[in-house]
Amino acid sequence: MGEVESPNNNLELNSINTIRMLALDAVEAANSGHPGTPMGFASAAYVLWTEFLRHSPEHPNWPNRDRFVLSAGHASMLLYSLLHLTGYPLSISDLKNFRQWGSLTPGHPEHGHTVGVEATTGPLGQGVGMGIGMALGLRRLASVFNRPGFDLFNGRVFIVAGDGCMMEGVAQEAASFAGHQKLSNVILLYDNNHITIDGPTNLAFSEDVPARYESMGWAVRHVLDGNNLTELRAAYSWATDPTLQTEGERNRPKFISIRTLIGFGSPAYENTAHAHGSAFGSEETRKTKINLGWPTEPSFLVPDDVRQSFLSKTERRSASFKTWSDMKSQYAQSFPSEAAELERWQHSEQIDKPLQNIKPYPADTKGMATRQAFGEILQGAFKSVPGLFGGSADLAPSNNTLIKGESACSPETPAGPNLHFGIREHGMSAILNGLALTGYFRVYGGTFLVFSDYMRGGMRLSSLMKLPILYVLTHDSIALGEDGPTHQPVEHLVGLRSIPRMTVIRPADANETLAALDWFWSGHNGPLSLILTRQKLPVLGDLPYQKLSDGVRKGGYVLRETVLPVRIVLVGSGSEVSLLLSVSDALLEQGIGSRVVSIPSTTLFNLQSVEYRRSVLLEGLPRVFVEALSPLTWAPYSNDGDLLIGMTDFGASAPGEVLMKEFGFSRDGILVRIKSQFKDLF
Repeated sequence: MGEVESPNNNLELNSINTIRMLALDAVEAANSGHPGTPMGFASAAYVLWTEFLRHSPEHPNWPNRDRFVLSAGHASMLLYSLLHLTGYPLSISDLKNFRQWGSLTPGHPEHGHTVGVEATTGPLGQGVGMGIGMALGLRRLASVFNRPGFDLFNGRVFIVAGDGCMMEGVAQEAASFAGHQKLSNVILLYDNNHITIDGPTNLAFSEDVPARYESMGWAVRHVLDGNNLTELRAAYSWATDPTLQTEGERNRPKFISIRTLIGFGSPAYENTAHAHGSAFGSEETRKTKINLGWPTEPSFLVPDDVRQSFLSKTERRSASFKTWSDMKSQYAQSFPSEAAELERWQHSEQIDKPLQNIKPYPADTKGMATRQAFGEILQGAFKSVPGLFGGSADLAPSNNTLIKGESACSPETPAGPNLHFGIREHGMSAILNGLALTGYFRVYGGTFLVFSDYMRGGMRLSSLMKLPILYVLTHDSIALGEDGPTHQPVEHLVGLRSIPRMTVIRPADANETLAALDWFWSGHNGPLSLILTRQKLPVLGDLPYQKLSDGVRKGGYVLRETVLPVRIVLVGSGSEVSLLLSVSDALLEQGIGSRVVSIPSTTLFNLQSVEYRRSVLLEGLPRVFVEALSPLTWAPYSNDGDLLIGMTDFGASAPGEVLMKEFGFSRDGILVRIKSQFKDLF
């Protein structure tokens, strides 16, 4: 096949139009997608990727690369076109299979599915938070490991966000956090096109977005014409070169508002809502190509000189990888202990049973709250789990998420391991995702279980990306007491357990908490929601710790079985397990043998064989499932006639022990229900 020359002799314009036309053709072929933003933002993306972004297609996981996060994930063909043109393993065939079964080009970018995609985006605003999390992570790595003459970590994070992202609360929360933290290594490119699905943004949105960001501590610049390459270069140079910034701008995150025209080049759909999320149709596609001076055939055209230009520019951009790699080798010789610690941070998932030096808790009827146990275990974990980094959404004293004796992460002490997210749960979850995507960190974030609603979008993306994030969710039932039904979770646990790939563990005591954390920090892929109590629970002594730990890793196990033949099975999780032990004792006094089963994690229990699950729950015997939350979790395990005891309405404001009694979660209350349901036992 002979060389395909560019349709005119302006190589830069043809390179930009190649991005536009690949997006247009892919959406047209799929009859589905979002062509408008790739067409409107193509010039801005071209200048960034060919002149400013430090990346290496041959080494896509290079730790010090610049990150490109497309928060406006619906514009995925912009990213796919750039990945293809710059030499990532994404072929023209992959572009032609846009949005098709099994393709590498899904409708929205998916991390871990397509090489070069830094984060799974699409839910608007999430990419802003994730990009800020990446920038925070890179800054902490720099502050811990960089040495004079050895800037191992100085990467930047470029975020592309649209009008929709600017409207979302998660972006506002994260941006506020970034401004407070003075994250100067994050650069947000605002695709300011004034169009959303409904129509012009002024239907619902009229604020001065750059002024809002400036008020949050961001340094702001404007590009008045998103196709003016000179303007774009000047703005990017300012954002990436501290010598071009004022003293007040240098330590601030950067915000560049770029005025673009959605669907640029389309005679009918430029600057209209139609361009946002619909294929143009064959006739308008043809007219758009003619309008932009592009051949109408073939589709998916990449002129040879354009391809070569992209590849040569990318080769120059990726040359810094070799420099960095050589520096890292010299670093290992000059700073061997730091280099060894960096390796531990990078491969912390390979440490087996990192909490083995923490002694199990002795049996104690007075016990402790599982949130207290978590706080104690965290102190030991900080010494043995490399890269531990996290905090709370303004509930650290309640969640027990502070590492004692260590500083807060701040502009003044960026190496500090204690994060204060402020009252920004949704932003926290997105930032945690970004930190986890950076690599090197084992991150955690805490709040009350009831407020997991505020960060569900981020938690879902944690699961979708299989990120090892620990969500510390305390105050787990009506037993939290006086704060009342606004703060008492009911339906939340069912919701979290239903998220694919999200492991949920609700420990029954301090030792189950220890076992859960040891399992998670031993290298589990995917997030963990650790559900903890406010109130004290007895530390159970029915089994040796190793057997209990094995049982937690299986999600459920037999905690106790009476000497009398088992006639009923009592099943629960968390705070209700010790309650069921007292019920078992009461039944034994009446000559009724029982088995008590602890199921701290239905997620892990469901992974076990059918034979194991049946051996634990026993077939053919009546069962009682008790949990002071919605009982819907237990329906799949129950048979007709089994008894499910849970919360089917909201709680109330009163001391926790009063509420538990009034709602039937007491020994006598459960015995009454058992006697009513299973009269033949008595």
